[in-house]
Amino acid sequence: MRLRDLREDGDLTQRALADYLHIRQNTYSQYETGQRQLPIDILIRLALYFDTSTDYLLGITNERKPYPRGPGIPPLS
Repeated sequence: MRLRDLREDGDLTQRALADYLHIRQNTYSQYETGQRQLPIDILIRLALYFDTSTDYLLGITNERKPYPRGPGIPPLS
């Protein structure tokens, strides 16, 4: 549910995020609905895109603010 909320807050379509992630829109839709588990690489890309933590996306924390980035972590491109 958090993926959908973040996407809608940013006025984004599922298609736009699917294109960013280089996946099909249907696949992204399944991530949002929980029908398919997020692969770690997609989870990380979404956390970077939405400037939040993977813990927030996974529902482990309610703190939306991301953790400080470690050394060697490239910027979002």
